[in-house]
Amino acid sequence: MKITIFNGTARKKGRTKIAADYIASTYQTEYFDLSEYDLPIFNGEEQQYSLENVKKLRDTVKHSDAVVLLSPEYHSGMSGALKNAIDFLSFEQFAHKPVAIIAAAGGGKGGINALTNIRTVMRGVYANVIPKQLVLDPINFDYENRTLTEDAKAGIKGVMEELMMYAKMTVSDSSSM
Repeated sequence: MKITIFNGTARKKGRTKIAADYIASTYQTEYFDLSEYDLPIFNGEEQQYSLENVKKLRDTVKHSDAVVLLSPEYHSGMSGALKNAIDFLSFEQFAHKPVAIIAAAGGGKGGINALTNIRTVMRGVYANVIPKQLVLDPINFDYENRTLTEDAKAGIKGVMEELMMYAKMTVSDSSSM
C-alpha cells in the first residue's frame, strides 16, 4: 500500500516537519516535503503543469492509495504552502482517496481551524477525509531529539490505523469493480 505524507509548510525546522519526518520514517511512506520542493504560486495557467515539481506532485498523489496532510495553523487556516500545493491537484488525483489530516498548533485552541479548513478544501477535490484527526500541541514534541512524545506517537498510530483501514477498503473496492 502506498501512503504519501505531506509536510505542509515551507518552514524547514518547525513542528510540522518534525511530525511529518516521524510519520514518514515510522510508517515507511512516500514523503512530499513542501520545505524542499519549489512550487510556483498557482495561477491556473497551463504551462505550470509542465514544471517538473508540479508533475511529480500530481503523479505522487495520483499513484498513492492514501495521503496524510500535515499543516501548521496560520491565522485560523492551513498553511499557504499546503493550500498552494492542493491547488495544483484535483479530483483526478484525489477522488475517493482516503486522506488523514493533522495540525501542528501553537497551543491553546489552535489547530482545529486548520483541520476544518483542510477538510473543506479536500471536499472540493472529492477526497475522502477520514473521521479521525489530530492536533499536536507544543507539549507533544521532544525538541531536543526532534521527535514526538509517546502520547503524540500513540495519537498518530490511531490516525494511521484508521487511514490504512479506509485505504484497504478503497483498494479492495476498486479491484472488485
